[in-house]
Amino acid sequence: MQRLVEAVPPAAVTGGPNDPVLRPSALDPSQLRLAYRWVLLARLLDDKTAALYRSGLVPGGAFLSKGQEALSVSLAMQLQPGDIYAPLIRDTAGRLAFGETIQDALRSCIGSPLGPMRGRDGNVHRGRPKDGYLPMISHLGAIPSVVNGALIARRLQGKPMGIGATCIGDGGTSTGAFHEAMNQAAVERLPLVMVVADNQYAYSTHRSRQFACDSLLDRAVGYGVDGHAVDGTDLAACMQVMDRAARRAREGCGPQLIVANLLRLCGHGEHDDASYVDPALKESHVGRDCVKAAADWLIAHGMAAPGELSKMQTDVSAELEKAVDEILRDPAPDPNVEKWTALATAALRENAS
Repeated sequence: MQRLVEAVPPAAVTGGPNDPVLRPSALDPSQLRLAYRWVLLARLLDDKTAALYRSGLVPGGAFLSKGQEALSVSLAMQLQPGDIYAPLIRDTAGRLAFGETIQDALRSCIGSPLGPMRGRDGNVHRGRPKDGYLPMISHLGAIPSVVNGALIARRLQGKPMGIGATCIGDGGTSTGAFHEAMNQAAVERLPLVMVVADNQYAYSTHRSRQFACDSLLDRAVGYGVDGHAVDGTDLAACMQVMDRAARRAREGCGPQLIVANLLRLCGHGEHDDASYVDPALKESHVGRDCVKAAADWLIAHGMAAPGELSKMQTDVSAELEKAVDEILRDPAPDPNVEKWTALATAALRENAS
């Protein structure tokens, strides 16, 4: 059985005219502009979440996506109705592109009873299972097995499988749950798209203390799955590689492992100042801001005018502020009327009449 391990070389993610992998003329400008709108909204939403956290309005922690927006949105935009999506901590952009509303995101952050989890869980553990949108599991590395299970359940029921997509950080790839899930997906030839954000640090542990291989892409050969590497700071490159991986999964080529090189541009959460990050990394290519890089790329390739992007930011900011004004008027959770039951029970089952 032929396996495919393909890496996008550094030159390929710059959009050079002679590059056989990334050709700007082959990319859909409208899709790229839409992707940019999602990453811009995700960045502004994260900034607002951080402000609400500092104001004491976010119970628990606040976990931001800065630096991972281009990667996240590129995966979600390849998904279709009927697919399964299990985002992780830094997938604000992907969540929005998959259909999550700003209101749902903010309501989860402030613990509103009108949010998808009714103020009962941490603000990143939200989802809409009936829509194939799975809530995150705190034990990082565990969710790929859940996606596998959902895909196998469809197979056993004789239903269309679609594809299952999820994400993990470089640190999460060291967990036993991750290895077991990848092995199962490979053996069962599941249409799993597994995205690894190699963001250089597992909380504060540098990648050099996590794995000895040159790249996590090397593991694709061991699992027996297709592998793809991409510059996670480059929106256009991410869109093209994700499109390729999703198509191969739909065509029956089995699991797709995508490894993106980038840098988390914030702490693990707002409680973490990230003082352990090597300053040289911040100044390197891997540390560039993918949102700004996307704007520059769109303008440089004639896919958007500066004025168009400025208006987009104004419109997105207004949309966000309107949503914040709305959710801050929500009532607080009332333990006297809330039964505090799980989604699987009759009281909170999403399709209950």
